[in-house]
Amino acid sequence: MSLTAGIVGLPNVGKSTLFNAITKQKILAANYPFATIDPNVGIVTVPDERLDFLNNLYEPKSLVPTTFEFTDIAGLVKGASNGEGLGNKFLAHIREVDAIVEVVRCFEDSNITHVDGKIDPIRDIETINAELAIADLEVIENRINRIGKKAAMSKDKETKFEIDLLNKIKENLEKNVAIRQLQLSQDEQKLIKSFNLLTAKPIIYMANISEEDLITGENEYTKKVDEYAKTEDAKVIKVSAKIESELCDLTDEEKDIFLSDLGIKEGGLDKLIKATYDLLGLATYFTAGSDEVRAWTFKKGMKAPECAGIIHTDFEKGFIKAEIMSFEDLKAQGNEKKVREAGKMRLEGKEYVMQDGDICYFKFNK
Repeated sequence: MSLTAGIVGLPNVGKSTLFNAITKQKILAANYPFATIDPNVGIVTVPDERLDFLNNLYEPKSLVPTTFEFTDIAGLVKGASNGEGLGNKFLAHIREVDAIVEVVRCFEDSNITHVDGKIDPIRDIETINAELAIADLEVIENRINRIGKKAAMSKDKETKFEIDLLNKIKENLEKNVAIRQLQLSQDEQKLIKSFNLLTAKPIIYMANISEEDLITGENEYTKKVDEYAKTEDAKVIKVSAKIESELCDLTDEEKDIFLSDLGIKEGGLDKLIKATYDLLGLATYFTAGSDEVRAWTFKKGMKAPECAGIIHTDFEKGFIKAEIMSFEDLKAQGNEKKVREAGKMRLEGKEYVMQDGDICYFKFNK
């Protein structure tokens, strides 16, 4: 599954520096707006300790972790929805991602100018969210104008359903209420899916703090961001762009030592990926053997045939059964043979809902 998160933020909040560190790419990071003009895409490996165990057990020829795609999108300024800065080009890039990671400046540094002259994370958040809402409002109003007369004259239930939904969304957007905050039914979500509305996308706030504040994990600015995020049931990840920049050049062993010396258990990348996975309702299953051990991303709630289809569409079309053991059972028993002897290996059919950590062998008709 190709899954993407767009990293957004006002100019000079540390967005591109964080992106560089996260994806270990060296794109332009400059102390002025629009240093990143075109979206930069980085593929990152999803950290998973279970892969290490499977790799040691099977000693495969190939080890393939699952990946996540991060897109660094050019800095936004107030008025983007009206064409200011990079305007609609910026907004169009956001429409293509599955989730939004909004980087918020929560550090003081006289050497790095703020686009509005003063550090105020809530103002920054509201600036970006307002631009996204205005852009969505334009889409909604255009759609209402196209079908409004038809809805008024027609008795068609589907048209009335759509116009009622559009009006509900419009009223909320005008009050600065994001679509993701509305309790929409499955039918309502399905109807607006093709619109790629910006405020419908799940969001994580990434508070960029100083190295000193990373030790405690908060400061006066992050406390405000935490309170704001609670109002829309969003998560906040605290990271230091400076620390992440230093971490990206270290080996895994050196990284662990570095973090341990700082009294930090987990780097910003790991925290971000885990939070994004949770936000999007994602999980991981594995295929394992002497040729290859591989992790696969799927959405929670997917059934076995759908998950088989992630590997190849023929697997889903010809699905018969799935032979499955859980990672925890394999780890507890030590090897596949002992899992079978313990009666922990299962045959599951088309209605089986896949679970995180399942290790699968799919059987299908060719």
